[in-house]
Amino acid sequence: MEPRLVLASASPRRAAILGKLGVPFRVAVSSAAEDLLPGEDAETASVRLARAKAEVVAAVETLPVLAADTLVVCDGRILGKPATADEAAAMLRLLSGRSHDVVTGVCLLSGGQARTGLERTAVEFDPLSNGQVEAYVRSGEPMGKAGAYHVEGAGSVFIRRIDGSPSNVAGLPVRLVFRLAREAGVDLGLPG
Repeated sequence: MEPRLVLASASPRRAAILGKLGVPFRVAVSSAAEDLLPGEDAETASVRLARAKAEVVAAVETLPVLAADTLVVCDGRILGKPATADEAAAMLRLLSGRSHDVVTGVCLLSGGQARTGLERTAVEFDPLSNGQVEAYVRSGEPMGKAGAYHVEGAGSVFIRRIDGSPSNVAGLPVRLVFRLAREAGVDLGLPG
């Protein structure tokens, strides 16, 4: 089946979500920088970064382009992807026994028009022992994931409760994607 859009993301989780939904797409990884601006909050940053990713890919594509950026926020601190094992362990210790927010900005660029949106989901972690943190970090799963955990992997063991969109915590809020596609007149092949 011919693709209906381009996913501007290197995330295998985002691709898996679209694939499970049966949306025909192809991937083009964006080279947009993912740095936060000084004083920028998570909501503004995630939407700005999603749009920047989409714009880079849309410059060379003719199909609609979908991009997203996910950040974790705890106590006002923005937690992106950990750069080191020590950073991943510090993030997990911060999240231990507490609630945090997962914020995802989404951009759909079609016909030269950008449509953006934001999804926020509250996640509560059980208290984590040092042994749990160290074993999980050694597994390698926390690397490359905002907040240093994967909701659909071994990190799901730590989650006590999710209030909001589970697909948002995985990195692509499905309901929001379909709303933006409907607004843009982009048929993803599913009722939405």
